[in-house]
Amino acid sequence: MRTALVIGTGLIGTSAALALAGRGVQVHLADHDAAQARTAEARGAGTRAEPEGPVDLAIVAVPPAYVAATVADVLRRGLARGVLDVASVKGGPRRELEALGCDLTRYIGTHPMAGRERSGPMAATADLFEGRPWVLTPTGGTDTEVLNLALELVALCRAVPVVMEDEAHDRAVALVSHTPHLLSSMVAARLQDADETAVRLCGQGIRDVTRIAASDPAMWIDILSANPGPVADVLAAVAADLDETVRALRALQSADEAKRGGGAAGIEDVLRRGNAGRERVPGKHGAASAVYETVTVLIGDQPGELARIFADAGRAGVNIEDVRIEHATGQQAGLIQLVVEPSAAPGLTQALRERGWSIRQ
Repeated sequence: MRTALVIGTGLIGTSAALALAGRGVQVHLADHDAAQARTAEARGAGTRAEPEGPVDLAIVAVPPAYVAATVADVLRRGLARGVLDVASVKGGPRRELEALGCDLTRYIGTHPMAGRERSGPMAATADLFEGRPWVLTPTGGTDTEVLNLALELVALCRAVPVVMEDEAHDRAVALVSHTPHLLSSMVAARLQDADETAVRLCGQGIRDVTRIAASDPAMWIDILSANPGPVADVLAAVAADLDETVRALRALQSADEAKRGGGAAGIEDVLRRGNAGRERVPGKHGAASAVYETVTVLIGDQPGELARIFADAGRAGVNIEDVRIEHATGQQAGLIQLVVEPSAAPGLTQALRERGWSIRQ
């Protein structure tokens, strides 16, 4: 791939453009928002100058509601040898394009499974897709050249290609992306009118659950409007679990021992099913989820402290698998959780203690 046209210079489009430009591809940028396109250009994502002829690949990175019309326009004008979109839903755009009578041999639907809470070109990074799944949804009529161009894009962005049917993709993202976002927002909404004393008790658990609730509502309205049925199906199943959980919790308030026992069994059931589901979430590098141990260390909120503890862990010969930080309320300190292989935890604990770190059990 030598040339590309990125239409839509938000987070995903600009990140793809930065990755391609950084690997020698001549990238052209287009956006109905001229200021956004200028920002992407200023960041080195490409040029706003129109290509002199058809590019190798057009990447349509516009909201789902505008994907079909934009792809149809690219195909009609012959702007590229191949065209793909990166919207988070796939079935709807494909059906719209079929209804418009488009020749879809030059088109393939795709979806990089990457993102951030922030949006726009200033939030974009060239490494946004590295190591992340990038779904491709070819049909029986997809031209081999177009599929190869899509695979080349995924490789240049250092993502991992995953081939799926578009309807299966939409059901999958309803489960693993769209519904979790709504649930995160619902939990965060409980905090809006909560007493300030309660909010000050927020710890890492509530931060983890509500992190994605900080995303742009307008963007998520576009996404959910394009995939409402599958999301509603998952939410209906969650609602049934919620109803059962509420009944179980009410039973725990009963004076009747048998009812309390039934309530406890109901709560245990949902918690154990949660354990089982969590174990299926892929672990490091997409491998099967592994069991790790956590070494929790008190750390001051001063420059250089994170670098020092990572250096001390390195001197102990321990690889840090994951890191979580919980800031202490009202103090210039916090707890850093170093996630390591179980066999490495005792040695790391001893090494850090010897270097003056306070370990929390």
